[in-house]
Amino acid sequence: MKLAETVTFGGAGLERAAHLRSDSDALARMWGDPSARVLLLWRGKPLLRAPDLDRLDWLPASHTLIHHRQAAAIFLGLVDGAPRFACDLSDWVPEAPPEQPDSFLDASEQVHPDLAPGGVFAELRRVMARLSPADAELAATAKAVIGWHQTHGFCARCGAATQPVMAGWQRGCPQCQGQHFPRTDPVVIMLITHGNSVLLGRSPGWPEGMYSLLAGFVEPGETLEAAVRREVHEEAGIRVGQVGYLASQPWPFPASLMFGAWGVALGREITLDPVELEDALWVSREEMLSIFAGEHTRIKPARQGAIAQFLMQHWLADRLD
Repeated sequence: MKLAETVTFGGAGLERAAHLRSDSDALARMWGDPSARVLLLWRGKPLLRAPDLDRLDWLPASHTLIHHRQAAAIFLGLVDGAPRFACDLSDWVPEAPPEQPDSFLDASEQVHPDLAPGGVFAELRRVMARLSPADAELAATAKAVIGWHQTHGFCARCGAATQPVMAGWQRGCPQCQGQHFPRTDPVVIMLITHGNSVLLGRSPGWPEGMYSLLAGFVEPGETLEAAVRREVHEEAGIRVGQVGYLASQPWPFPASLMFGAWGVALGREITLDPVELEDALWVSREEMLSIFAGEHTRIKPARQGAIAQFLMQHWLADRLD
């Protein structure tokens, strides 16, 4: 797919400079570099510039909220030669904690009293389509790696507490010398077609009118093609023949890599797995036009920035090649 790397979170070409992660002297120099900037995240929310929330709000490493967090900082890479780091601020407790966010999308925003006016913490899914490719890749990387640290503080081999090393890209166990690395879970998301129609489904609990492409985790010992066929048959009872790859998208919610695929259905009869899907249906190109225009009576447009929307848009425009 020629436009594969224009998907949100992909294609910015971040210079990750992995060779510097083990160089403590270089990391110290970069932290003290006047051009170095740090992205704060609070409970997975990056710091953004209000009111448009269309760019990250980078802070100098000398900022009062940051300077003492050097040991736990994640080195993200270099942007035009300038170092970029990320730090977790989840230990801050707002005076007025947010109400329980919506289970599907957290629309709340938090403002730290020690930050300059205009900086707010906001849910990345809300703003991902507004960010530049560079900011989107940096935010996704920071969120995924920090989220991994929050849930992998103990050694999977011996249970001892681990410590971050390699500029945050690894955790080491001092007890058994085990080494642990950030995980990424492979997920297939499928543009399944039959003639002039594409298969859409909705999971239980989704907002009213929300439908998307079918998706599922790749199992151990399984190819992407096999995962596509298995997931579609399990969820919708449809057999799939030819399968191909289209594009991928890092999806840091919390740590997946979405493999966009196409597949040709061998039939149209749907048999739902009610645990996985509340509904599924075939949508023609003509109907998809009305969905994207917001004029469909039943289905709302797909979420901006998600690979499902990206694939459906290019299928509709006949740009999958």
